[in-house]
Amino acid sequence: MRRRTLIAAALATPALPRLGQAQAAVTMRLSHQFPPSHHNARVVAAFAEDVKARSQGQVEVQVFPAEQLAKAGENFPGVARGAFEAAAAVNFQWGTTIPEMNAPTIPYLFTDFARISRFPGSEAAKHLEGLLERRAVKNLMWLYTTRQSIFTSNRKPIVNLADFQGMKIRGLNALTDHALSAVGAAPSAMPGPEVSQALQSGVLDAGLTDISAAVSRRYYEIQKFGTVAPYFSVISHVYVNPRWFNGLAPAHRTAIEAAARKAEQDQMQITEDTAKAALGTLRERGMTIHEQTAAEAATWQAAMQPPVIAAFLRLAPEGGPRAIELLRNIPTA
Repeated sequence: MRRRTLIAAALATPALPRLGQAQAAVTMRLSHQFPPSHHNARVVAAFAEDVKARSQGQVEVQVFPAEQLAKAGENFPGVARGAFEAAAAVNFQWGTTIPEMNAPTIPYLFTDFARISRFPGSEAAKHLEGLLERRAVKNLMWLYTTRQSIFTSNRKPIVNLADFQGMKIRGLNALTDHALSAVGAAPSAMPGPEVSQALQSGVLDAGLTDISAAVSRRYYEIQKFGTVAPYFSVISHVYVNPRWFNGLAPAHRTAIEAAARKAEQDQMQITEDTAKAALGTLRERGMTIHEQTAAEAATWQAAMQPPVIAAFLRLAPEGGPRAIELLRNIPTA
């Protein structure tokens, strides 16, 4: 009820007023789906505090985690219309709306940390930012979320490709799920917050998430086995309404952008450290963990990557090849 009331109230007021005075206080409502314990949520919370400090209290970022303000699917239209000022999303949630945003989730394409660390500010990032602007939102920052996925199950571990046969597994979207279908699984795309219930009720046989989310969403309480693999990268991002942002006083924009750049860099090591700690936590809490070998990764890549690239290029025939090329061209040193 609170979430619906907030959205209704926001829509009932004049959208995106310009500041009457340069020193007028600013409120930036930021909606996201991550639970407060997720490392993305912690970085966003720190970003809010940093903005407040840099603006000497003139800009207040009000963060609404865990879908408190809007459901994941409501964030883009909410920001684009001006119901609230900002939101965070994971790249693959753009689906067919901006198919090029799915490029980092092509299996085994973009999982080298040295390249990921150079993604913010790269030509690849700028390419995607341009596509976001065409959809009436301005990208504010990129938040590296994971390069290690975990395939979880109860009946048996998922180690070999044959283990996917007949598995009802959490998918991501219609594009990247071609990889799972190609190896005999039955993927069902759903947002992260819905997966735990689906696993407990039997709607799904197997889960797929990043290793840190497996801890924050307590998968160890409902799943026995987990296979950790460098399956793909997830790059989350925070975006704002451009009319609102452009209407801010220059000092306020500078404070927000400076805090965003710091958050991007802080997130890199936080994500790596969180993933390492998460692996230990899952083991400590009783999950049987298998870390994919290089040979197993090569086998999975050979089966899973080609159908996703083919589907990706059909869906994004103009921007898709460029997105893949730009990701591959990010240097490792």
